[in-house]
Amino acid sequence: MTTWILLRGLTRESRHWGDFVDTFRRTMPDSRVVTIDLPGNGALHHLTSPTDVREIAAYCQKALSRLGIAPPYNLLAMSLGAMVAVAWAHACPGEIARCVLINTSLRPFSPFYRRLRPRSYLPLLKLALFGGSRREWEERILSLTSRLRVGAADVLDSWVTFRAEYPVTRKNAWRQLCAAARYRAGKENPGTALLILASRNDGLVHVDCSVALARAWNCPISIHPRAGHDIPLDDGPWVAAQVQQWAESRDLDRSQGA
Repeated sequence: MTTWILLRGLTRESRHWGDFVDTFRRTMPDSRVVTIDLPGNGALHHLTSPTDVREIAAYCQKALSRLGIAPPYNLLAMSLGAMVAVAWAHACPGEIARCVLINTSLRPFSPFYRRLRPRSYLPLLKLALFGGSRREWEERILSLTSRLRVGAADVLDSWVTFRAEYPVTRKNAWRQLCAAARYRAGKENPGTALLILASRNDGLVHVDCSVALARAWNCPISIHPRAGHDIPLDDGPWVAAQVQQWAESRDLDRSQGA
C-alpha cells in the first residue's frame, strides 16, 4: 500500500486540511493517508518550533518512526511544509518515493519579494507585532491564503476553534517564519519524483516561484487559474485529480519500461 504523508505550512495544523483529506482518500483509494503536525503547531503547539527546516524534517521522520510507519513515503506538502519535504528528500532520498509541492518558494530560485508578496508584508507585520483576537488572526490568514467564497464563514469558525484549542504562540510563528526565510535548497533536483502545483491567483507567494522551481528541477507543474495560496481548501478535488493523474502516468511509464 502506498503511504501519503500530508504536511501543512506556517502555523497551520492537520485539521486545516479540512475536507481535503477525505477527498484525497476517495481519489487515491489504495493509499494510506497520514497527516502529521509540524512541531509548534496543532497537537504539538507546546513544543518549540525549530528555526531550521532540516530539523523540522528530522522531527517528522522520527514521528513516523514512532508511529510504526515505514518508508518509502509519498509527501504532499504546501508552503513551509513543502520546504520540509524538499529538505527531507535531499537528506534521505531513499525514503521519499514522490513529492507533490504546493505553492512553495525556495531560495536560491526566487527573490524575496516573490517568495512573500509585498502586499502581505503589512498585514503579517501587524499580526506579528501587535497580535489580535483569535478571529482577527484567522480572518487575516484566510484573506491572505484563500479565494473561497461559498462556505468561508464556516471555515473561519473552524479555524478560530482550532486556534482556541491548540494556540500557536507568536514566538513559534516567528521561529517558523525564520526557518522558511533561512532555508536554502540545493540547486540539484533532490532525486525523487516531483510534481509542483501552484495557483495563478496566490496572494501570498508569487506563482513564478513555482514556475522557476519546475524549470530548475525539470519537473512537471500544473497551475490553477483561480484558487488562492491554499489550493486544497479552495479546490481540493483539483489537487487530488492532479496527483492521481501524475501518479498513474508514472506507474504506467515504469510498467512500460520508460
